[in-house]
Amino acid sequence: MKQRLAFTFAMSLTLSGFMSCWVTFLNLGLVPDFFARWGHAFALAWPVAATISFLFGPRVQRWAQKFA
Repeated sequence: MKQRLAFTFAMSLTLSGFMSCWVTFLNLGLVPDFFARWGHAFALAWPVAATISFLFGPRVQRWAQKFA
């Protein structure tokens, strides 16, 4: 369980960070308050990403193992 929580934290942090940055950039471009807006988007995205990763991670991993 400890490894699962650590992986969920790291993966959701990484994905939500990159994705919120990318989508903020696509929607706004490099506006003067880009980093503030990105931070806000990240703060909203990370809890959702962590929950989804925790709940669906094992299922997705089993699915991926079938096709690997």
